[in-house]
Amino acid sequence: MTVAVESSSVWRKKVFPIAVYICLAYMVLYVLLGLFGWGQAATNEQAFGEASRWCERVSDGIFREPSNALSNVGFMVAGLFMLRVLSTDPQDGSGPNQFYGLTPVAMLYAIAAIWLGPGSMLMHGTHTEWGAWADNLSMVMYIVIPWLINVSRMGGWSTRLFFTVYLAIIVTYGLGRFLFGGRLGINLDLFGLSIALWFISEVLFRYWSPGLRWASGLMGFVVAAVFGIMPWDMAAQPEEYWWVILFWLPALLASRPPLAMRTYNPWFVAGVASYLIAFAIWLTGRPENEWCNPDSPIQAHAIWHLLSALATWCFFKFLRTETAG
Repeated sequence: MTVAVESSSVWRKKVFPIAVYICLAYMVLYVLLGLFGWGQAATNEQAFGEASRWCERVSDGIFREPSNALSNVGFMVAGLFMLRVLSTDPQDGSGPNQFYGLTPVAMLYAIAAIWLGPGSMLMHGTHTEWGAWADNLSMVMYIVIPWLINVSRMGGWSTRLFFTVYLAIIVTYGLGRFLFGGRLGINLDLFGLSIALWFISEVLFRYWSPGLRWASGLMGFVVAAVFGIMPWDMAAQPEEYWWVILFWLPALLASRPPLAMRTYNPWFVAGVASYLIAFAIWLTGRPENEWCNPDSPIQAHAIWHLLSALATWCFFKFLRTETAG
């Protein structure tokens, strides 16, 4: 028993420094590779000297969009802070909250938050097809976690089943996007859908009942409307918005109420507010927007990255409020 405790203590002391070293190694490797040039740009990217898709003027340096690329360090910092907190918790997953201590699920969340940084940096920094693939995959790797946690808790899944399903989703999505493009050739925006699934599953987690379970899918239309997709638009183009049937996926999987409770104020509210403000700013970070200034060091898309990184931290703190119900 003493040996096991000492081993756990050593592991907790090493996790944060190892993560820091990996992040630093990534930055060094990025710079070294960038010195050799990034090769052929993606077909949807602009030429050197033009405003990029996200407003900032395209540079011929190792960072094609310097501000938009380097602002992704915010995700890395947020994720590193998460690992720091988890590694200094007095308990190591022995309590009811799986976001206390270096539990597998908590570490997955923190690592996914960190990876949002390099993933997005590879897109804004290199303007390559593979950079765009890494960016999109990193977003999906993060956003799938919260709703999958919720439905796994309400479905009575084991940790092994949770990770099996998670890996199946990520591998399938990664291969599908590589082979068939951003919407997998079937008009499926998994990132956007997952935002709706998170909200739906969170409402179920808080207010689960047999009636709400099957009515919960309707809340997906509310989330879609917040982001500008109205029900009548969906009805007019069913071949594009067929995925609305997946709004009922949490209802299908959440077969019983969770044996836990969470406190939604202030951290969940702060996370949602941070993300919605970030989204509003994101809308202005386009060349066609009157607020776009390609030569400004302060870019709307860079602010989007920083506020989104803040949101990942807020949601981390929110998930740590869980107590036995």
